[in-house]
Amino acid sequence: MEKIFDGKVVIVTGAAGGIGQELCRHFGARGASIGALDNRNLVEGFVEEIREQGIEAAAAVADIGDADQTRAAIDTLVSALGPADILINNAGYSDHPSLEKTTPDSWRDEVNGNLNGAYNCTSAVLPGMKSRRAGVIVTVGSVNGLSSFGDPAYSAAKAGLISFTKALAMEYGRFGIRANIVCPGTVRTPLWEKRMERNPEILEQLVKWYPLRRVVEPGEVAGAVSFLASDAASAISGAMLPVDCGLSAGNIAMSRELTLEEF
Repeated sequence: MEKIFDGKVVIVTGAAGGIGQELCRHFGARGASIGALDNRNLVEGFVEEIREQGIEAAAAVADIGDADQTRAAIDTLVSALGPADILINNAGYSDHPSLEKTTPDSWRDEVNGNLNGAYNCTSAVLPGMKSRRAGVIVTVGSVNGLSSFGDPAYSAAKAGLISFTKALAMEYGRFGIRANIVCPGTVRTPLWEKRMERNPEILEQLVKWYPLRRVVEPGEVAGAVSFLASDAASAISGAMLPVDCGLSAGNIAMSRELTLEEF
């Protein structure tokens, strides 16, 4: 496998989750040193696992919604591995499916964890990137930031990340810093296991909304992030890339009804 990120330090937030672990393995297998950041202590065990696979890695635990914790955690990772060349804002969570079930406190917490957290991580690495006149920031957003699929607080935060990414690209491009965002659709991760306990057919039921007739695999998100972080995307900044098996192209279920055809 080509070591296209050899010598690069990549910080991944939400590193202990399904997509986060895939991102760490993907970049590590391609030569990167991995700074794994999560709010759960199990990130430390995960880092030990990938170290055994020959990947240089360090772990830090922090609530990225807390700016001071975040800065201290990233300082720890930089001390262990060196300055961050690439930041992947992957951490996020969704807890309230409707406005009816959302409270002012839960709205604040979800926006803080999903939007403010990405800002806190980004602001911690930007000074170093700016001084070196180089850096890449890739954020993992969601199709929820493009349209309404429920989870309103999460969706509002993800929409904010798209705007934040464009602002980064505009303001910091002159320092050689690129910023892009990928917006996955449904991704087959362990987070869906709880939903599947209640409804084992949930992922199969969702497939009808996807033109490719399947949901996204974590490795496909990692592949898109990897492309945007690589030199192959050196002229791409401020872009939003859906990774959604065609979901955002249109309403496939409605199209079938209107045309009376099986797409």
